[in-house]
Amino acid sequence: MRKLIGPLALLVAVVGAAPSSFAQSPYDYPWCSVRGGWSGGGGQSCYYTSYQQCMATLSGIGGTCIRNPWFHGPEVRIERRFHRY
Repeated sequence: MRKLIGPLALLVAVVGAAPSSFAQSPYDYPWCSVRGGWSGGGGQSCYYTSYQQCMATLSGIGGTCIRNPWFHGPEVRIERRFHRY
């Protein structure tokens, strides 16, 4: 019995010290990609942290990025850069 207690205590210590992580849902991200248009039967995925990240993903495959209608976090802003010519 004593031989079992040492390894068991070590296992409890290691598992207790490990950081717990939770899977994030699509409701945790502020941007969604819509492929194939609104009525085209394409897919929608809401796993983007920025507008630029969403647009980079859709580059070459088509689609658009929208604000996540189910996101309840802090307000997101699109960073606009204006260039002088």
